[in-house]
Amino acid sequence: MEMLVVALASLFAGFVDSMVGGGGLILIPALLTTFPNAHPATLFGTNKGASVWGTGIATLQYSRRVQMPWHALIPAATAGFVASLGGAWLVTVVSPDYLRKILPLILVLVLGYTLARKELGRHHAPRFTGSAEAVAACCIGAVIGFYDGFFGPGTGSFFVFCMVRFLGYDFLHASAAAKLLNTATNVSALILFIYKGHIWWHFALVMAVANVVGSLAGTHIALKHGTGFVRVVFILVVSALIFKTGYDAFLR
Repeated sequence: MEMLVVALASLFAGFVDSMVGGGGLILIPALLTTFPNAHPATLFGTNKGASVWGTGIATLQYSRRVQMPWHALIPAATAGFVASLGGAWLVTVVSPDYLRKILPLILVLVLGYTLARKELGRHHAPRFTGSAEAVAACCIGAVIGFYDGFFGPGTGSFFVFCMVRFLGYDFLHASAAAKLLNTATNVSALILFIYKGHIWWHFALVMAVANVVGSLAGTHIALKHGTGFVRVVFILVVSALIFKTGYDAFLR
């Protein structure tokens, strides 16, 4: 029964995460509820062991249908990988608890800005080209990558928002780019969890298969319905993130 519960949660998480991020909003609570006595680091490692495959497959699917600026995204993914390792190391010596109360407020600002700017992310009009685009993407990769290693909730959604707001991508291109960067930060964190022995492989492998199935379905729907649909899903996921992180920070 435990395997079935976490596999279904992983499938749904892959579906949502492939479009706008936020899969951890589904999978991590499912793991914590199913295994209340397990070490959190082991559950986080198991989550990464499953979700990294979903984001990787989503990247591949998007790259076949959406033009990817590889000259900017590969350096950005590398920056995210390194920064995520730094964040993961820092969390071993400094508690990220203070971020719990700040995160819902940041998400409210992200949601408010997205709703106020009704044309935000509807049209793909990159603000930079060449090396300037690579530098800007690297800054996003490093900052959000560090956050992913240090704390993590909403990483995929933050990647999408930053790509839209600062690089001028539409939501579909931003989601495609975010998947590559999020894959890099997931791999980085997973390496650390494996090194520390914090992963249940028997659960992670089954969850990975379910996550990939969900990711394929979510990517197909996003590509079929386009950027307007992805924008709506983004708003819904960020709203759910606000509720979840706000509850964890102020009511639990």
